[in-house]
Amino acid sequence: MYSTSLGANNVFNLLVKKQVHLTSTMKINHTDDDSCLNRYIYIHDGLPARFNYDFLNNCESLSPGTSSSNKPSMCPQLVNLGLGPDVSNPEGVVTNKSWYKTNPYLLEVIFHNRMKKYECLTSNSTLASAIYVPFYPSMDVGVHLWDSNVEIRDASAKDFVKWILGQPEWRKMWGRDHFFGSGRTAWDFRRQRDDSSDWGSKLRFLPESLNMTMLTIEGSEWKNDIAILYLTNFHPTKDSEVVAWQNKVRKQERPYLFTFAGAPRPNLEDSIWGKLIEHCQASNNCNFLHCTEKICGNPITVMTAFQSSVYCLEPVGDSFTRRSAFDSFLAGCIPVFFHPTTAYTRYLWYLPKDHNKYSVFIPAKDGKDLKEGRIENILLGISKEKVAAMREEVIRLIPKLVYADPRGRLKTPDAFDIAVQGMLDRIVNVRKVMNEGRDPSADFAGLENDKFKFPDSID
Repeated sequence: MYSTSLGANNVFNLLVKKQVHLTSTMKINHTDDDSCLNRYIYIHDGLPARFNYDFLNNCESLSPGTSSSNKPSMCPQLVNLGLGPDVSNPEGVVTNKSWYKTNPYLLEVIFHNRMKKYECLTSNSTLASAIYVPFYPSMDVGVHLWDSNVEIRDASAKDFVKWILGQPEWRKMWGRDHFFGSGRTAWDFRRQRDDSSDWGSKLRFLPESLNMTMLTIEGSEWKNDIAILYLTNFHPTKDSEVVAWQNKVRKQERPYLFTFAGAPRPNLEDSIWGKLIEHCQASNNCNFLHCTEKICGNPITVMTAFQSSVYCLEPVGDSFTRRSAFDSFLAGCIPVFFHPTTAYTRYLWYLPKDHNKYSVFIPAKDGKDLKEGRIENILLGISKEKVAAMREEVIRLIPKLVYADPRGRLKTPDAFDIAVQGMLDRIVNVRKVMNEGRDPSADFAGLENDKFKFPDSID
């Protein structure tokens, strides 16, 4: 077990010692046959440490969960370059040593460590196609997220955009080639009013921030908040580990028709979670995993449950998506979604447009839409051939749905690689609009109101 005695400085040193110096990976000479042409990225290494590294140095004060009260230090979760502690006692559930107890809020740390190993870094910002800002917004907002004083909540965000505005790189595209990652949902940074009862900071409504793209675990209605994948607990160092895992879940016996991992929500009337639990407990074909922080915070427990089932139920949680959705993919368990925003309208860089290839959609706004036996009857009505095809598609998707260990390297693009390429493509499109003399604002940071609409069905 890891304990808080690990200490902030030791955690920081563990992170730094594992990193390869940027100078060893930077491409300096740019030629016509350069494989990195149009792919160069410049890292804003001059960003003051109080916006990133100071959080690692003072990790005792950071909360690893959704509440700031009575939470243990985040320090133990920062080991292994932010991947977290190794999974102990795998009990045959996982196939290799690439499994960790990863905190999803640490996406920005892991993304930063991967970016340091990106093959097309440049020290010359004028030649860069994109500017990566190693800002840790989730850690930054988390320090004061529960503070009733909105000025205190917003102070660091305002300081951050003031700093970035003063950098010469900003004037190249007025920030539209700048991006940063976030381990929290976009809504944590989209407070529209200065009312202390309203949630979050207003980082993403600050004028300078509007011109930057945030890659976040859950996007928003605004086009400059782009959803990239939740972290899972599998971080392979080489392709063979991914293949071995795919082979394992492909051969897995699945005695249950469906599984639901969650906890009762007695205070929410007509909760879809309540109905799913009722349906699951009433069926011999369902496996219900009653989640507590200890139970569902254990990758072995979750993978054991999901590998035992053909389908995994993935309703809307506190937000539209849960990490559980990607755990189901990882386990070779066909996800069942109840709201299109959980996956279909968000993760466009990762998932096939034809959602019928890899999932089942059962429209349900709330528990009232789920009549007794409806889920089970729908799932039982799907042919064996269709089930086999969907499962194979889910397993095929696994390589692009994981974040590789920064200390290794995959030949197959993973979630990080896809996010970076998507960002580069986005900047190309913005640059084209600007070169044509058109205003890029609407296409860059405009609203996509249809993204969160609830249709009766999806074709």
